[in-house]
Amino acid sequence: MPKRAITPSYLAAHICRVLLETLTFEFNDRQFRLFESWLNRISSWADHDALVHYLLAPMIAVKPERMNSVFRWAKSKDRWHRRAACVALIRGTRQKVFLPEIRRLSEILLCDQDDMVQKGLGWLLREAAKADAKRALPYLLRIRAAVPRLVLRTACETLPAKVRKRVLQGP
Repeated sequence: MPKRAITPSYLAAHICRVLLETLTFEFNDRQFRLFESWLNRISSWADHDALVHYLLAPMIAVKPERMNSVFRWAKSKDRWHRRAACVALIRGTRQKVFLPEIRRLSEILLCDQDDMVQKGLGWLLREAAKADAKRALPYLLRIRAAVPRLVLRTACETLPAKVRKRVLQGP
């Protein structure tokens, strides 16, 4: 298998992310706005998820008032902003918060045709199902006819086989 080339810019970005991640709970709104502005520079899912999952998401989990940004991103024309809306809630979802916001967000992005957004939404719904299956499963069953298949498949990846089959194929 060929090894992936690690460029100096990739290495620098990775080191910065690791260093900044340890400080996310100390950052204020000014730093949040700065990191948010970096969404405009995203060119790959790896850069995106490093920024959103490791920097922005913990800052939103600490200060839920920043949720307004998430819903603004969800309505953006830019695919990376829409994906960010999903990925930014994953940390909080694992802590069993943001479940009402996840429903609201998924209603906005349910029919998004961009595969990066669909994968982000599926990831978020998968984490919601892992955190609170009793609440997430009825929701997945309700939306299964309307949601793109990629979202549903991703959301169901970690469900038990019988439950996954029920969601994907119906009763």
